[in-house]
Amino acid sequence: MLFLKKNYFCMIGVLFVCLGNICRSPLAEGIFKRKVEEAGLEELITIDSAGTSGWHINEPPDRRSVDIARKNGISLDHYGQQISPKDFDQFDYIIAMDGDNYDDIIRMRDSHGNGKAKVLIMREFDDQQSGSDVPDPYYGGPNGFQLVYDMLDESLSNFLNRIVDDHGLK
Repeated sequence: MLFLKKNYFCMIGVLFVCLGNICRSPLAEGIFKRKVEEAGLEELITIDSAGTSGWHINEPPDRRSVDIARKNGISLDHYGQQISPKDFDQFDYIIAMDGDNYDDIIRMRDSHGNGKAKVLIMREFDDQQSGSDVPDPYYGGPNGFQLVYDMLDESLSNFLNRIVDDHGLK
């Protein structure tokens, strides 16, 4: 599962992070996996998701995330987990769904050593709302989950293009 680039074996790791790891981040993980597979890069990019809180460890994604993913042809195969200090060395990119989670991730990184991961906010890659939050749909209805799906779909296409450009993958 590694590729040779400039005489070094490389694998690009991406971790998506929200608060509980049951709504936004598993949806981002599922959408991005499909985009990576469609691009033929699944052997080069590893993808996972986590939460900044430990509230939903070992729980499946929220049923509404599962439903909206299925509606869009995506399967979510994930159980909640919490981000940990090792993730800053394991992943190249840690993508926060909103500013609060970004701040929590930065605090964790700074208190445990920097690691190699670039910490970014998901909507930095959204042409319409650069830098804005992906809203948490947990307390809303199904329309909020579709809105989040649409935001992630566009942002993740642009993020994949950045990875391809930054790493010379095509």
